Amino acid sequence: MADQSVFRITKELSDLQKSSDLSLAVAVKDVDVRNLKALIIGPHETPYEFGFFEFAFKFNKEYPRKSPSVTATTTNGGRCRFNPNIYASGKVCLSILGTWRGERGEEWSAAQGLESILLSIQSLMSSNPYENEPGFEDANEALDKKNQTEYVQKIRHETLRISVVQRLEEYLNIGADGAVVAPVSNKDNYELDIDNTIDDESVPFEPFKDLCKRRFLWYYESYLAAIEKANTQVRDGQSFTRMPFEGTNNTMEGKFNYTELERRIRNIKKVLDEETEKWAEEGLEAKIKESTVAVNLQRQFEQIRESFKRSDLPHNLELHDNNPFVWILTYFGKPMTNLDGGLFRLKIHFSPRFPEEQPRFKFETRLFHHRIAPDGTPCYFSPQSRQEDAKSHIEAVIEALEEENPAYDPRTLVNPEAFKLYWGGPDDRKMYNRRLRRSVQQSME
Repeated sequence: MADQSVFRITKELSDLQKSSDLSLAVAVKDVDVRNLKALIIGPHETPYEFGFFEFAFKFNKEYPRKSPSVTATTTNGGRCRFNPNIYASGKVCLSILGTWRGERGEEWSAAQGLESILLSIQSLMSSNPYENEPGFEDANEALDKKNQTEYVQKIRHETLRISVVQRLEEYLNIGADGAVVAPVSNKDNYELDIDNTIDDESVPFEPFKDLCKRRFLWYYESYLAAIEKANTQVRDGQSFTRMPFEGTNNTMEGKFNYTELERRIRNIKKVLDEETEKWAEEGLEAKIKESTVAVNLQRQFEQIRESFKRSDLPHNLELHDNNPFVWILTYFGKPMTNLDGGLFRLKIHFSPRFPEEQPRFKFETRLFHHRIAPDGTPCYFSPQSRQEDAKSHIEAVIEALEEENPAYDPRTLVNPEAFKLYWGGPDDRKMYNRRLRRSVQQSME
């Protein structure tokens, strides 16, 4: 039974890691597959939009006959209840987990698994989470509508403050005032650590650190847009409204302060950009020491450059300042497409900790494209199985650029203006194409 459960968990973990779902991520420490961490990125057009919500899974030896236990760990130290069904204590109320009374057929079955649990939790993160509260249908309609609006407003604020801003500031070792702070021990958070049996508390298990940094760069403009919209609805200093279902030690208390959040978000972006530039300096030192990563990247660079020369692709690859950690890719627009005739320069920064930290691409030539953020950061998907292969990253970026009939996916919303035009009506699409072509023409000037 034990071996069967481990086999089942391992397979589900592998399937999810191979998935191209941009809103879910899972990870285990070492080989302990029974203790797992998962990340859910909040859905588009909800108050949880592009927030980073982490959960701890514990699988028993009777899995999949019995469901795992699931604990929400993005709770601001047990002080914030993000949903009627996600408590400040970390309890997740779902009928398939046996933590909530469900209708017949909604209970756990062995046919369900890790992905179905994550999707069920994600479904709680709706545009109107107030509806998740039992008895919602019987509530006073006028008061209820007011509560729904105010509940959404405070969730949006705390999603930004706790799941995005606080998380990124901790990852970057900066305080709320923007000052650099010394890294803290994980000792105070040991209860939230899903693997605290023989864990070295001075080195916390943070498998989503790099992922969240890269996604922050994707969604930076969306965070700012959310703040701009919220500022028309609430004022700084306004207190959160307590909901009827919120009780002592299981609530979401606080005050709105979007001015402060915007300042902190802009500072995180600045520090992330500085971190990327710092990789180049660290890379030169690693090159001098002939580190394994430096040698590996130099070899990959030479192989990829040679493959471009042998193929029909006109793209060119160079090292910046002879640094194997900074590549310059010259991309030529694909013939017979809207990119035809364009000439674009991309800078690729690699970390001395590659592939643990994934490369960061930046278009130095401006291109108006729904998959490229206004600062030049491209949104692309690289399979986890090939993340140590630099060529797969380059190919994935080019594929994202050239894809002619992409499926609608709001998780790729990195340029709000271009995205809205691309997925708008026929006139919007025409405007998008005109602006794309204009940026292509300007790339040659």
